[in-house]
Amino acid sequence: MNVTWVMGFPDGNEQGTYLALDMGGTNLRVCEITLTKEKGAFDITQSKYKMPEELRTGTAEELWEYIADCLQQFIETHHGGQELAKLPLGFTFSYPATQEYVDHGILQRWTKGFDIDGVEGQDVVPPLEAILKKRVCIPIILYRHRTNQLQGLPIKVAALINDTTGTLIASAYTDTDMKIGCIFGTGVNAAYMENVGSVPKLAHMNLPADMPVAINCEYGAFDNEHIVLPLTKYDEIIDRDSPRPGQQAFEKMTAGLYLGEIFRLALIDLLETNPGLIFNNQDVSKLRKPYLLDASFLAAIEEDPYENLSETLELFERTLSIRPTFPELEMLRCLAELIGTRAARLSACGVAAICTKKNIDSCHVGADGSVFTKYPHFKARGAQALREILNWAPNEKDKVEILAAEDGSGVGAALIAALTLKRVKAGNLAGIRNMEDMKTLL
Repeated sequence: MNVTWVMGFPDGNEQGTYLALDMGGTNLRVCEITLTKEKGAFDITQSKYKMPEELRTGTAEELWEYIADCLQQFIETHHGGQELAKLPLGFTFSYPATQEYVDHGILQRWTKGFDIDGVEGQDVVPPLEAILKKRVCIPIILYRHRTNQLQGLPIKVAALINDTTGTLIASAYTDTDMKIGCIFGTGVNAAYMENVGSVPKLAHMNLPADMPVAINCEYGAFDNEHIVLPLTKYDEIIDRDSPRPGQQAFEKMTAGLYLGEIFRLALIDLLETNPGLIFNNQDVSKLRKPYLLDASFLAAIEEDPYENLSETLELFERTLSIRPTFPELEMLRCLAELIGTRAARLSACGVAAICTKKNIDSCHVGADGSVFTKYPHFKARGAQALREILNWAPNEKDKVEILAAEDGSGVGAALIAALTLKRVKAGNLAGIRNMEDMKTLL
């Protein structure tokens, strides 16, 4: 679990214009967010960029250059020919990072299928800022300098955040009942607000015990020792063949990156242990390609009306060149439901654990990620699991409710940048490294 140096919730009165950079598992997104005078309101301009697959296993320089390319394209598109002061950037870096300061973070390990040399164990902010300083941005005019050719993009990283922390803060901006932020997508994780006095790793700083600080749980790494979770043979294969065996055990059972692969491995197991049982006399070569199927494949199966499963049949023909019989279609539907239900119920365990630790009787949980927003029945299955785990009476309404979150990686990143600058202005410098640089943004 990682300290984020986000010290408290927004009050809804934050104002200003901020950039947000979201490096997720699939896309890179750049946003400009203006927090307006109206309490809890904001305007947003954004662009999304598909991250090339080769970047996942490329070099560190290629990664930072690509990010700089996207930021430069965004700035030149939306601010060409304008006077522009240096913009504070909230950088959503959704990978485990140790943070001694809110504006810096050392990558502990890659997740979500990334495996880029030269980044783990390093602070990710300086190399990005170094590349931003080398860029020539035309025809932007930097305020006070008034030059038609600007050396360096007018951007300063004000906060490095995890997407769960951003989700927590963005959701709390519009809903004061929000206590937990979760991601159910390519990866799984959560964040919540803790008292500094309950965080042993901060004891040496002599901060007020009741001071709040957001904690990034990183519970995708729960049970990396494989002694608690009920693993199937398919979970063991996924872990064994992953870029990081022995890591992210909980994530590999619940995240969207792996659900389709669990489904594929189960079918391969049936084919190899029971020859002729399914897909008899059909070419199954496409099914043997690892990670060919993703969570959207299972979602499409679960969305298909059960009457004739014609959409599932078409899906298999189109994707795998396999034409299942109707009994096989029924089996495929059941398998998808089992995998989707397990993921939802295990995901609810993480929420319930935080509620139990913090003695939270009732609250709202902000959730983001493609599995939560797009996978059929995920929310209902998770809600049912929470009822059982937290032992609510049958006639009680849901006391811990998981709701679709505000834009944590965009609005949340901007809000955390705003909260950081607010702390600098107030003289609360705990967890802030470059105070003088921050003051230039005020």
